[in-house]
Amino acid sequence: MSKPREQDQLMLPAGERLLWQGQPTVKSLLLRVFHLRLVLAYFAALFGAHVVSGTLDHQPLTASLARASSLAAPVAIATVLLLGLAVLYSRTTRYTITSRRVLLQFGAVLPMTLNVPFKQVARADVKLFADGSGDLPLGVTAQQRLSYLLLWPHARPWRLNEVEPMLRGVPNAVEVAEILAKALVAASDGVVAAQPIAAGNGQPQGASPAGAVVSAA
Repeated sequence: MSKPREQDQLMLPAGERLLWQGQPTVKSLLLRVFHLRLVLAYFAALFGAHVVSGTLDHQPLTASLARASSLAAPVAIATVLLLGLAVLYSRTTRYTITSRRVLLQFGAVLPMTLNVPFKQVARADVKLFADGSGDLPLGVTAQQRLSYLLLWPHARPWRLNEVEPMLRGVPNAVEVAEILAKALVAASDGVVAAQPIAAGNGQPQGASPAGAVVSAA
């Protein structure tokens, strides 16, 4: 369980307990939000195109490679920029689960807080990744429509009409899912028993407020 640092602890109302607090990992943001692998694949394709083009023009292989190597600087700049964005978004984001709600605090320029009481959580999904991190989107029944653009990247991808807030790239996602499941059960007065954590087919699976189902990816 992630231990909240002293400066990160919230002033909670009487009777409300802090259960978990954490941040998205830099790696998850870099790979699955800013898509570093796709960017590198794009530059690799350009490199190959330069070499093939030079070969078709009957240029020496060394000359073709030298021409293609000019892409090294743009690759380095793009990688550094994306890494910087991932670090910035990670450090300016804080996810919190209490005994009554989920809080998403985010915003590098304009800090924002989304408060999701458990009574508004209609569904909790979980998707696991190979490194143990995972995404936890929440199906909510908020009275006001949520803005996908304001929530990004803390929103489930491509859910534009029914925006779902998401705890993105959290470390030790199985443990966090269990904490959330137990909290939802307790908030519903224990009417339904908690569902076990189960492996799925790689797609997020629905869960009732009583529990969460984990899928492996």
